[in-house]
Amino acid sequence: MNAPILKTINLSKIYRKGKTKALTGVSLEFNNQGVLTLLGRNGAGKTTFLRIISTQLMPTEGNVCVLGYDVVKEARAVRKNIAVMPQEGATLPPLTPWDHVYFTLRIKGVEKDIAKESATEVLEKLDLMEYKHIHADRLSGGLRQRILVAMAMACKARLLLLDEPTLGLDPLSRRKIWKIVREYCKNIGSVILTTHYLDEAEVLSDQIVILNNGRILANGTVDQLRSLIEEKIKVEVYNGFSAEELHSYGRLVPVADRLRVLTNEKSAQQLVNEAIKRGARVQTSPITLDDVFVELSVNGGQE
Repeated sequence: MNAPILKTINLSKIYRKGKTKALTGVSLEFNNQGVLTLLGRNGAGKTTFLRIISTQLMPTEGNVCVLGYDVVKEARAVRKNIAVMPQEGATLPPLTPWDHVYFTLRIKGVEKDIAKESATEVLEKLDLMEYKHIHADRLSGGLRQRILVAMAMACKARLLLLDEPTLGLDPLSRRKIWKIVREYCKNIGSVILTTHYLDEAEVLSDQIVILNNGRILANGTVDQLRSLIEEKIKVEVYNGFSAEELHSYGRLVPVADRLRVLTNEKSAQQLVNEAIKRGARVQTSPITLDDVFVELSVNGGQE
């Protein structure tokens, strides 16, 4: 039987002589080749978690195994099988996109001809070939971000760790990365990533872990997480109704310039019919991962 891609048991990390708890009792298992996404607000523990499983940071307590290797006792074996794109990563101004990818592969011991072939392949996939001989300091932030993704993906590791890979990218570039990540999982290995984009998590993820204050709030597939909210429909109400009136249709959630009603299909239709009579502006849609994240972070994150 193959070892899990990732398994953690009671993982904890404490900084500053016990004053800052970055992770507390995190236990999870990721078994299938695909995408595991870590979600959470800033400071939730996502980057700390990635740094521990990539052997860059020692855990305070607990056990962590990556591809069957213990990250403390078998750190060298872990490093041989992973590639990392860190959140704080930066390109080197004098180097070109080609230099970044090619020399990354050479440092890892890849032969020259294979390194050239792999560098060309990944630069083409990320639409970087036209910039391959331009120094990084002359490229936009979005292009430099794509270079960092290319450096990690070119290694063709069994496990790819991406810390906010689409941060700062335009919508088309983000979707390009999504496509490449799915292809990577299909043909090469598994991916663990962090993101603040809920639509990204919903599209890419085979498994999602939501962290808050270093603890797991939820762990499951997109459908499993959606099921954590009893209501299945949300109605955005922009005008024409008071909050008191809307309570009879479902659970009321104030949102910026409108009111949101979480409800069932029958009540949603009744509300829409009444809105038509009043000439009010409303909009219906299914419950999304964004709704689940907000619900858990606000209600489940209270300590």
